[in-house]
Amino acid sequence: MNYAEQSAYSDPGAHAALLDELPSDIAELTAVIRNLLIHYRGGGIEFTGDRLEEINHRWVEAMLATDQRRNGTPLAAPREPADRIVGCCRDYTLLMISALRHKGIPARSRVGFSSYFAPGFHHDHVVVEYWNGDRWVLLDAELEPAEHWGFDVHDIPKGKFDSAAEVWRAFRAGEIDGDVYGVDPSLPFRGGWFIRNYVFLQLAHLQRDELLLWDGWGAMADDLEMDLTPTDELAALLIASDAGDEAATAKLRDRYREDPDLHPGDRVLVHSPSGTPPTWVDLSTRQKVDAP
Repeated sequence: MNYAEQSAYSDPGAHAALLDELPSDIAELTAVIRNLLIHYRGGGIEFTGDRLEEINHRWVEAMLATDQRRNGTPLAAPREPADRIVGCCRDYTLLMISALRHKGIPARSRVGFSSYFAPGFHHDHVVVEYWNGDRWVLLDAELEPAEHWGFDVHDIPKGKFDSAAEVWRAFRAGEIDGDVYGVDPSLPFRGGWFIRNYVFLQLAHLQRDELLLWDGWGAMADDLEMDLTPTDELAALLIASDAGDEAATAKLRDRYREDPDLHPGDRVLVHSPSGTPPTWVDLSTRQKVDAP
């Protein structure tokens, strides 16, 4: 998998020239990314209507188009919080990956759960992993570097973030309480079924299909009333691949291409937190469509 090349989702398209002048220093680059985005739930501003719909920008090209319509200035030029693109962790990650790939640096998104936002709960999260020439480095492009995190957000240590596959394995082994893994303790989007769906998201992102966290397809479900063995096998392959098992990596690639339960295909069902009804989107035309 060539993580130095843009995917359909990370490709800046007509706005590629905007990335030419971005800094190469990782800390400076993440500062630019934070200048472009504001989290739809954690940014301190309540967005509604069309502004809230910005969280459904699936492609970097669309994000940059929105930014340029609103601001029309170089990406490093300061933006007021209210003028930033409304998004979430996935969007901070994808914009950072786009910038890194534009510079020829291999980068990919990692889907899982973080333990550093609130004690006792593991929030769903997407972070960046990039190749620094010697190893894959995990970084959180959303976080302002600060001492209170207790670690370097540009080099996340093991144990602060766990992949969805690792969490699923621990859940199935009875080692964790699935109800403390999800979007938020106050919301019903947590538990075993939620963790399972994120295993499919993890696979898609590693195959360079960096879909929205609320896109649905294939074998995803809001319960665990099915044979869980295939998910166990998938998680085991993902963990082995992360450990450098090339055979597992090849098997994941082939399964993703061939199994319609794993691959989103042409259409996804969007369950947007903006409050709009579930909507089908054609990934090739980038348009809303009727149900298949």
